[in-house]
Amino acid sequence: MNGRVLVLNQNFEPLNVCAARRAFVLVGGGKAEVIEQGVLVVHTARAAYVCPSVIRLLYLIKRVHPVAKLTRKELFMRDNFTCQYCGKQTKDLTIDHVIPRHRGGPHRWENLVSACKLCNHRKGGRSPEEARMRLLNEPAQPRVSRYYWVHQHLHGAYDPLWIKFIPDAQRLSG
Repeated sequence: MNGRVLVLNQNFEPLNVCAARRAFVLVGGGKAEVIEQGVLVVHTARAAYVCPSVIRLLYLIKRVHPVAKLTRKELFMRDNFTCQYCGKQTKDLTIDHVIPRHRGGPHRWENLVSACKLCNHRKGGRSPEEARMRLLNEPAQPRVSRYYWVHQHLHGAYDPLWIKFIPDAQRLSG
């Protein structure tokens, strides 16, 4: 019973993915209903049950708007894998602190940019003005959609029956 089940909120918004065993407990306890049946069959001593692929909670869970996590990958995605000094698009990027850390620059979205190795080395421990380099875009914390968890937890691995419940699921599977 190691199948994965998409859990929807009462308003059909995706909440998370749980194990098939948890889905059976929620449905059996009257807390959720089956929306889509899967292909996995669970056999007991007396019967066989089709494991659900998508369930919907019968009550509404209030959620806060997600915030983007500050990681290398997220930073490079925000900057579209482009050096923010010379405009070169590459997968071989470094992280640059606009105001260097040794000068009190924080390790936050607003002070971090993607830079190619050549530009990062050229800038060194100076500010962009001191190095006579201009930023293409002002760094800022990216806004994320309420489906941000899809990027973080599914990594494109999802049941095809989930597509109609997760916006941009096909695009995210990349």
